[in-house]
Amino acid sequence: MARAPLLQLSGISLTFGGNPLFDGLTLVIQPGDRVALVGRNGSGKSTLMKVMAGLTEVDRGNRTVPPGITVGYMEQDPDLSGYATLGDFAASNLPEGMDYKLAVVAEGLKFNPDMAVATASGGERRRAALAKLLAEEPELMLLDEPTNHLDIQAIEWLEAELSQTRTAFVLISHDRAFLRALTRATLWVDRGEVRRRESGFDGFEEWRETVWAEEDEARHKLDRKIKAEAKWAVEGISARRKRNQGRVRALQVLRAERSSQIRRQGTAALALESGPVSGKKVIEAKSISKAFGDKVLIRDFDLRILRGDRVAFVGPNGVGKTTLLKLLTGELAPDTGSVSLGTNLEIAVFDQARARLDAEATLWDNLTGDPLMRVSGAADQVMVRGQPKHVVAYLKDFLFDEAQARAPVRSLSGGEKARLLLALATRDAPQVLILDEP
Repeated sequence: MARAPLLQLSGISLTFGGNPLFDGLTLVIQPGDRVALVGRNGSGKSTLMKVMAGLTEVDRGNRTVPPGITVGYMEQDPDLSGYATLGDFAASNLPEGMDYKLAVVAEGLKFNPDMAVATASGGERRRAALAKLLAEEPELMLLDEPTNHLDIQAIEWLEAELSQTRTAFVLISHDRAFLRALTRATLWVDRGEVRRRESGFDGFEEWRETVWAEEDEARHKLDRKIKAEAKWAVEGISARRKRNQGRVRALQVLRAERSSQIRRQGTAALALESGPVSGKKVIEAKSISKAFGDKVLIRDFDLRILRGDRVAFVGPNGVGKTTLLKLLTGELAPDTGSVSLGTNLEIAVFDQARARLDAEATLWDNLTGDPLMRVSGAADQVMVRGQPKHVVAYLKDFLFDEAQARAPVRSLSGGEKARLLLALATRDAPQVLILDEP
């Protein structure tokens, strides 16, 4: 006997900003499914997951979950407002007497339930959200970028936990190794269409290229047919006869079909040009220390970074990696010791918290409002590597369309926010690029 699905979406249609995101979408998640949900940034992956979680109201269609089935959802940026500690948040939906489940998960993820929300790092907050979802043990888990801001130890624990669970899950992640290790099916969101392949993420690129090649061949055949029919309609006397008007109308249908086809998104025109030559020394730290209250993060630390170096900072969440970056760039002052920067140094910073972005302002205003990008007397221009450029043209370099230019930043997906931050960070030709969880 066929098993009842855990979740079914039927005929889902959803429009954002006048543009259809999904139209007539239907999909099913079965018990035991391990699904990779993939697609370009802004394609609608997170929105689709929110529809699956029942958090986004659709224009048409139905979401069906059988009685007794629970669906748990971990979003990209969990909202912990209203909770004093990480443990308060993680245990908020647990029945009385079930706190031991949270304790087990907290041990595995190495997070402190007693930590105050106000002082928790991005990685610590995400571990609390993961602990909440895992402790609740739903029949279906929806995980949106669960490895973001997690340290290596936490990612390894989560991978081991998911690899042995019997719970079904749908997973969005940019960690290819994580997807390859865990998934057995793939949902591909591409220009409003969702395709399913009964195989994990391994091999997805080959499948995608095959689909696109078939699409290109079909488009080429359609173009040739339209060209031939258009030539007949213009040159052929018979085209003007009443009995041939059906063929003319068929040509109009072909042209409408061709114009409705959505072109594939290209690649971002990210330019990381070398700036003016700086001195050999880039950053030098001597015996620096930093503490917050009784918590010492850095003690007597020395570091010398020279031109051409590529340095990775690794360590568990909360040990002070971001704090160290802020000390080295001068954003924070050390309690002891000194930091000196090289001559003629331009530093571009991609920050973990995306604090540089104004979520309520538009993409346009975020660029033109930046004092280093503003062009005096030209409200529609930004300064890019010493040359004025139209705001929309610069946004298109980072795969944003003209309609998005006036949209608020809060409407963007996590990946789109990252692209906008890159647009701000690489406006000049920096000698140093600092990437904090890009």
